[in-house]
Amino acid sequence: MARASRDVEIINPGALEPEFAQCLRELEKGDVVRRIWARDGTVWKGDEKEISRRLGWLDAPSTAAAVAPDMEAFAAAARAEGLTRAVVLGMGGSSLAPEVFARMFFTAPGGLDLDVLDTTEPGAVAAAAARLDLRHTLFLVSSKSGSTAEMVALLSFFYDRARRELGEDRAGDHFVAITDPGSPLEGLAGSMRFRRTFHGRADIGGRFSALSAFGLLPAALKGLDLDRLLAPAGRMAEACRAGSPSANPGALLGAALGAAARLGRDKLTFIAPPPLDLLAGWLEQLIAESTGKEGRGIVPLIESLPLKAGSGERERLFVDLLSSLDVPAPEGIQDLIDGGAPLVRSALADPSMLGGCFFLWEFATAVAGHLLRINPFDQPDVESTKKKTREVLAAEGNSAVPFDPGSAPAPGGIRIVGMGSPADQAAALSRFLAARRDGDYLAVLAFLPKNAAVDERLAALQARLRAATRLPVAVAFGPRYLHSTGQLHKGDANRGLFLMLVASGLPEVVIPEVAGITRPAPDFASLFLAQARGDAMALAEKGRRILTVEMASPVEAGIAVLASLLG
Repeated sequence: MARASRDVEIINPGALEPEFAQCLRELEKGDVVRRIWARDGTVWKGDEKEISRRLGWLDAPSTAAAVAPDMEAFAAAARAEGLTRAVVLGMGGSSLAPEVFARMFFTAPGGLDLDVLDTTEPGAVAAAAARLDLRHTLFLVSSKSGSTAEMVALLSFFYDRARRELGEDRAGDHFVAITDPGSPLEGLAGSMRFRRTFHGRADIGGRFSALSAFGLLPAALKGLDLDRLLAPAGRMAEACRAGSPSANPGALLGAALGAAARLGRDKLTFIAPPPLDLLAGWLEQLIAESTGKEGRGIVPLIESLPLKAGSGERERLFVDLLSSLDVPAPEGIQDLIDGGAPLVRSALADPSMLGGCFFLWEFATAVAGHLLRINPFDQPDVESTKKKTREVLAAEGNSAVPFDPGSAPAPGGIRIVGMGSPADQAAALSRFLAARRDGDYLAVLAFLPKNAAVDERLAALQARLRAATRLPVAVAFGPRYLHSTGQLHKGDANRGLFLMLVASGLPEVVIPEVAGITRPAPDFASLFLAQARGDAMALAEKGRRILTVEMASPVEAGIAVLASLLG
């Protein structure tokens, strides 16, 4: 067992031990920790000057502390004016940290309730519109680039509603932009007279931005004490300056991740029951988008207690986000330890320590990137789906059509696209699953409405697929995953099988035309379906194994039909 501090413990390195020790030696011999703090981009690539301009997250705990009072004063003024709810309109790095704050913390007295809307699924957009009282709602329009299609569509929709319900003169008072300086969104915020624009930092990438305005402004509006949030982050940053990797929690954790991935234990399995699954969702994007490229990758998986892993155990490194280092582990985790499974314990014993947890994993991910010889700060394959989505919309006159010109599935039924007639459904699914290889994982990509009933059916399908394939199985909702694990899907060593589920017959929710905004599609269903189709095309172009299944309403019945084909 190796232990750096009270923050990270490596248990049962077992077969990982020689490679783990080698990784620690490489970090020490290469003076990697000092070079990271010196902003030396050659830690990752030989002549990559651009990387050195992506390391602002290293000093985010201290620089954010300087601007925190302004954010808290803004939040107090919003509350004083009678605003009671803040809604983040964003995707990926702009939405995941706010979602952690929204659902892991109670709203402080006088704070605003915090919601996150990061989907183009038309039913979810319509439901949000129906429940929100625009007179008391503040929209946080959040995008580093200021041009993300999902953000543009959501801004058009809610600004149009605010303009019609509150009047042209008052609509902008209910919108705030969070974006990088000089982005198109900054320009829109000025022309549409937003209440305020908060700038991100160009030297901090989206998935490393939790401790910048993208994460901290939503936290401030919820009433969280930013000093209490940032203080543990500052302490963790100092701990991660330790030159000896064995005494540095971030370097130690990064060495474990890198060693496991180099040995084929690339399925990083977070044991994270609710609400820690929210933190695991943030970690999923950080790790998958940072490491899934150049034919390499670490595949994040999220489990709860009792553990349902049960497959691909030899390829897993477990991460215990639940247990304090000072108390005995719960039964399921103790069973893993007793069975000799390699396990990292990095528990979040107190939500107030969340800032330190963010920094720890950011540093560890950067270290793992060095050990895997990749640039953890780019996302070269994310653009491919965006490009294909634009092509789909352009080809169909800005209106998406079904994947296949055949007849739509009957109510409650399914149609497997491109694999023969409906009579061949079971054979088509069987052929798809038979293409699996040792070391693979299976991802269910759900372009479906998200609700409790759908979640329950997908969990049952996930269990059936595990039993049928003996593979680790992940479930991800689109379009959210396009901004996280989507990079891994296309950038790794072709280790994934992708079962894409797409709803048909979605309600029509128009994306209004707003002056100064180029809407990405005429309605949300068109955009949603084009994103699904675009990603299927991008995966196929990369030679990935994919099967697409269209589902008529109610999709819960279609999921059950699909599960029944597994026997």
